[in-house]
Amino acid sequence: MSVQAPGTRWYNAVWRWHFYAGLVCIPFVLWLSLTGTLYLWRPQVEAWLDQRFDHLSTAAPAQAPDAQLAAALRAVPGATLRKYVLPTAPEQAVRVIVRRGGADQRVYLDPGTLAVLQVVPEETRLFALVSRLHGELLAGTIGSYIVEIAACWAVTMLLTGLYLWWPRGRRGLGGVLYPRLRGGKRRFWRDLHATAGIWVSVFALGLILTGLPWAKGWGSYLVEIRTLTGTSKGPVDWTIGGKPPTADLHAGMAGMEGMAPPGPHVPPSAAGELSRVALAARPLGLAPPVLVAPPKAPGAPWKVTSDAADRPLRAEATIDGATGRILGHSGFAERHWMDRLIGYGIAVHEGALFGLANQIAGTIVALLLALLAGSGAVLWWRRRPIGLLGAPLPLTRPRFGPVLIAAIVLLAVYMPLFGGTLLLVLAVERLVLRNLSGTRRWLGLARA
Repeated sequence: MSVQAPGTRWYNAVWRWHFYAGLVCIPFVLWLSLTGTLYLWRPQVEAWLDQRFDHLSTAAPAQAPDAQLAAALRAVPGATLRKYVLPTAPEQAVRVIVRRGGADQRVYLDPGTLAVLQVVPEETRLFALVSRLHGELLAGTIGSYIVEIAACWAVTMLLTGLYLWWPRGRRGLGGVLYPRLRGGKRRFWRDLHATAGIWVSVFALGLILTGLPWAKGWGSYLVEIRTLTGTSKGPVDWTIGGKPPTADLHAGMAGMEGMAPPGPHVPPSAAGELSRVALAARPLGLAPPVLVAPPKAPGAPWKVTSDAADRPLRAEATIDGATGRILGHSGFAERHWMDRLIGYGIAVHEGALFGLANQIAGTIVALLLALLAGSGAVLWWRRRPIGLLGAPLPLTRPRFGPVLIAAIVLLAVYMPLFGGTLLLVLAVERLVLRNLSGTRRWLGLARA
């Protein structure tokens, strides 16, 4: 009978969980890194795409917002106003978001001549598509759940990777903080994987955790917790599973650009108040883009909302359309502390909190995550035995102490989909795979 060195069983058990979690997560990490990097540079890309609408050569003075809205509604017959975007410069085209048949469309207008420059469905705009690719895999709610499960197991992959990386009697920093260039390809790829992991892990964990509020499962979970704890008051400006939270829970939600909680729309006859509201909103100095939304019922106030990518700059006001009187004004500081915390996290996640530095840092993290996933795939491909998946050899399972059990329970409570899928995996292994000897050997659950 062979004698195992102290800690060998634990190292082997952690390595196996790291292997299986990584194998599941690698394609998602690569995909999310790619789409996330593209989204980080949204301001620059959108400015480039819209440059022809931001530098018009028309000499005609701008007409009133009422007239601009009427032109937009004529361009999309049967539509109703959703959002009017306050122009930030005289030479900039006016953007009016209207709804017809349950779909939002963005109308670009010359502010002076009222010529329709372009009509674009909101869902076909580049970053609306990138957002759905990143958060839902273009599969709606099911895709959101899949991305969330991958994110939960990516957390497991990173935490177990940190355990495996931890230096144990090693001298020098080679293979710990930087890859060793001598010692063959296997050592190089192992060091590249390990050192990329240690440099990116903390930031990657932050990136994953700040992305969870958008996920269908975790976001809904947060809604329930806030309902139970009575902390659901205040405006919320993130979507859950690609859709705004329910209006009864978040009545003051501003939503993402071009998106708003469902509700009644005023008829075009009420558009006469838009000019008065726009005039009253300009002195407020809200961070652009500023969205003007019509009242949800006759006589109700209009809502003016900053949709700045840097969420701590966001604020909103309610304005009486008949008089132009400002009825209310609130900023980021007035929101619940939980909303502020999530707002800061989302701003960092989107690369908006620190401007260009935030974008560069986010890109570096995404590239390191892609390198981590890619080098892990190379390591697996190079060491896998022919005819087997290539999991580390199973040894006798170590005992699970109270600290480890408590850590798993805490992770499962914080990320319910992790706990649910963990139980599912264990149940499938015990009830199904133990009766399929060939499959167990191929998966590495039993000795070949």
